Amino acid sequence: MTVTDEPVGELEVVHTFTGPMPTGVSVSHTGRIFINFPKWGDEVPATVVELRDGAEVPFPDQAWNNPSGDDDTQALVSVQSIVVDPADRLWILDTGSPMFQPTKPGGPKLVRVDLDTDTVAQVITFPADVALPTSYLNDVRFDLRRGDAGIAYITDSSASGPNGIVVVDLASGTSWRRLHDHPSTKSEPLHTFRPVVEGRPFLERPPDGDPKPVSMGSDGIAINADGTRLFYCPLMSRRLYSVATDALVDRGVGDDEVASSVIDEGDKSSGSDGLESDDASRLYLTAYEQNAVLRRRADGDYETLVHDPRLLWPDTMSVATDGHLYVTANQLHRQPTYQGGQDLRRKPYALFRLRIDAGPVLLRR
Repeated sequence: MTVTDEPVGELEVVHTFTGPMPTGVSVSHTGRIFINFPKWGDEVPATVVELRDGAEVPFPDQAWNNPSGDDDTQALVSVQSIVVDPADRLWILDTGSPMFQPTKPGGPKLVRVDLDTDTVAQVITFPADVALPTSYLNDVRFDLRRGDAGIAYITDSSASGPNGIVVVDLASGTSWRRLHDHPSTKSEPLHTFRPVVEGRPFLERPPDGDPKPVSMGSDGIAINADGTRLFYCPLMSRRLYSVATDALVDRGVGDDEVASSVIDEGDKSSGSDGLESDDASRLYLTAYEQNAVLRRRADGDYETLVHDPRLLWPDTMSVATDGHLYVTANQLHRQPTYQGGQDLRRKPYALFRLRIDAGPVLLRR
């Protein structure tokens, strides 16, 4: 008998990347594919692109990808996530934090691009008490039924400051923090969570000095099919949490009451970078320790949707209206930060997809 690591599920290669490493992916309702590249040390000609006939085209144009500084409100500084909303508009989440540097007002922002004209229609910046100097705004989800124009929920995965959830009223641009420094948003210490990727503990490994834990908090985010619960997870944890969206949105609800609506949804068996949901009340979770994508069914049980050795650090997912789940794999753990100063990444990076029997959650009027 031959012992092998048999793949589970079927991945289709959509695109390969020979330049900077990608993180985010989102697919429009008409099938347009958008990708972003944060500025983590690679040369990044454009932090957001559209894939057009196999080419990576700066989006919405090159000018928007040429910031004058880290506080430029009219250009993209360093983008971590892009998400097509239920109305088929692209929202760009700009960390304003290249190389995880402290943010400056004007850098962290949420930018709306209308896909019928490919022009920027709205820019929402965050006050300094919402996007903190230590903040790293990571991922975003939308419910367009709430308020006059909808609500956005954003994770702050800061490695050096308080973690939490940022809530944004899209009509007014007003934003506020929830679950600020709450235990459910924080990374776990090594004595409770010791991730292993490609057979090696995942730690920061400086060229000179002792390894130390990675400390990235609330990262993956997904909204359930009826919009009542927001799911989230710290990058450095195997726990999954959810919180009541009614509590997040209502400014009259105190922090303690918001915290009382948090549910520990249990152990998901792997560290996860990305979360996603579908319209059949299921949750998708990347599993960077197992080169896999897991699916949490409506009854709370888990199944392995796909396991493949090519899924080297599955990062961000997008459920598209074409019935596919798209996922990036970017070898994040092979960066010099985690390898004693050596860059062990091997290009190309990849965008994959696999067929699922569901569509995206579209919370709209």
